[in-house]
Amino acid sequence: MTVIAGRYRLLDVLAEGATGTVWRALDETDRHEVALKELRAPDGLPADEVPLLYARREREARAAARVSHPAVVRVLGVATEDGRPWVVMELVRGLTLAETLEAAGPLPPREAARVGAEVLAGLRAAREAGVPHREIDPEHVLLANDGRIVVTGFGTAPEDDPGPAAELRALGRLLGAAVSARPSPLPAKDDRAGELRTLVEELSNDGPEHPLTADQAERELRRVATGGARPARAEPGRAVAGGTVAGRAPVEPSAGASAAPAGEEPSGRTGRPRDNTPTEPGSSAPESSRSKSPRRAHVLLAGLIGALLIAGALAYHLVRDDERGAGPGPGGVTSTAPAGPGATVGAGGGPVTPRS
Repeated sequence: MTVIAGRYRLLDVLAEGATGTVWRALDETDRHEVALKELRAPDGLPADEVPLLYARREREARAAARVSHPAVVRVLGVATEDGRPWVVMELVRGLTLAETLEAAGPLPPREAARVGAEVLAGLRAAREAGVPHREIDPEHVLLANDGRIVVTGFGTAPEDDPGPAAELRALGRLLGAAVSARPSPLPAKDDRAGELRTLVEELSNDGPEHPLTADQAERELRRVATGGARPARAEPGRAVAGGTVAGRAPVEPSAGASAAPAGEEPSGRTGRPRDNTPTEPGSSAPESSRSKSPRRAHVLLAGLIGALLIAGALAYHLVRDDERGAGPGPGGVTSTAPAGPGATVGAGGGPVTPRS
């Protein structure tokens, strides 16, 4: 068997395309199997441009080695044989999405959404590392035996960068192929299929401004993949939890209101129902000063009454003490002698006139 760069022994062909052939190879240094991509110049390319092409592909491969994401195939290095670069990659065991669709037909909606979310995450990570993908298609997506979704086929020079919106459109086409590769009846009451089709249409939008960002698209795909509920959208004019109205902040009753609606407190209150149900958590409406004033009035009134009662009791005892030392008072005589038989001792220790 052929050995490349004195290290990688070619075993068999894994895939073949326009840009080269991918081999399964044995790294005889550490005895691990790898995927080895043999780069090939396109037919008709002038001989003096071939070295430039190979140098360019080698730079791109080394740039791809900087990407570290589970959804992107790991580039381990570049080997050179007869002036031609060979890209060393991790060996991912599984089938391409194209092979899976050909063998088993369209993916279930949740699985298709999971594939789309992972592919998009990989594309975003590669773009952030400066290695954008030129055109993602089912041949560039591997469904690994361990459950991973892995994107391959990197190697586009920066000047060929199609841009984030073009990547989203390519993803929309890929998902469209994944769910309609071979017509088959979808399960009844499968609302995920409808949601995914709507999302595919949004991703495939070719307008001047894409309706979705990559972040929004990935969140929606993961929601469909996990079976999450679509976020509630309040209808205009309808009250929602917490006392807010869709699109507007809570409105306090005006100070000049003369009466509250039936079943509510008078206008001096906050307009809450009579059962005084507390405002639900999350309400941003501050309690007005009017709602506090009645409670303050009750507290002040109770304090005033208590003060009057205390003052009255003190005045009573002062008057009794004066009567003992001042002689007869108006309305009768009060004895200062000890109480006789039948007299009753008062609470203050002094005698009181018994009742007849």
